Amino acid sequence: MTLFNHPPVASRSLRVLARLLGYPDAELRGNLDALREALHGERALPPPRLAELDALMDSLGRAAPLESEAAYVELFDRGRATSLHLFEHVHGDSRDRGPAMIDLAQTYEKAGLFLAEGEMPDFLPVVLEFTSTQPPREAREFLAEMAHIFNAIFAALQQRGSAYACVLGALLELAGEKAQPVQIAAEEPMDAIWEEPVVFDGCSSKGQARPDQPQPIHIVRKPRTGQGVQA
Repeated sequence: MTLFNHPPVASRSLRVLARLLGYPDAELRGNLDALREALHGERALPPPRLAELDALMDSLGRAAPLESEAAYVELFDRGRATSLHLFEHVHGDSRDRGPAMIDLAQTYEKAGLFLAEGEMPDFLPVVLEFTSTQPPREAREFLAEMAHIFNAIFAALQQRGSAYACVLGALLELAGEKAQPVQIAAEEPMDAIWEEPVVFDGCSSKGQARPDQPQPIHIVRKPRTGQGVQA
């Protein structure tokens, strides 16, 4: 993402958190010291949270590259509960997701920010890059609108015993919210999600009274409750 705005207070912390939630490639591992320095220099987060973030960066620095990369993919790309694509938590696979993506991308463009090729507007690191360009009050309010999603991801990461939970906890604190456990719904394996339903064969038979008969599809549009990321 190309940034044209002057960075406000706490922007460095938001950008560090965005980078920590990105793929743990060689560039990230080579910049861990600089990221640590930026977090501690800005002092936007309390010492206990900084200590947790330090531990996460230490583990990324020590782990074998292939090991940390494989763990990242397994954690964030193999299920919806820990997905970093925010509209996955809001719209799922509904038709509302496309228009919401367009609206969010237009919000970025109005602020002078343009997505790089292949970047998705609802990917959390991208959302945080945008938020880092906003004035402090607007940034906090924007984060607060997404706090319920952050809490859900935070709880799912804690449930998996992942050190990445501290990044979501830090985001909640920057939003003026408290990280707290929420109920996590049971999740189907990703293979099952991709297998159902069969194309042009009616709806999935799950939950139908007559699974041998094709059923009509009913799409209910969810109401929009705010600008930016829809919740």
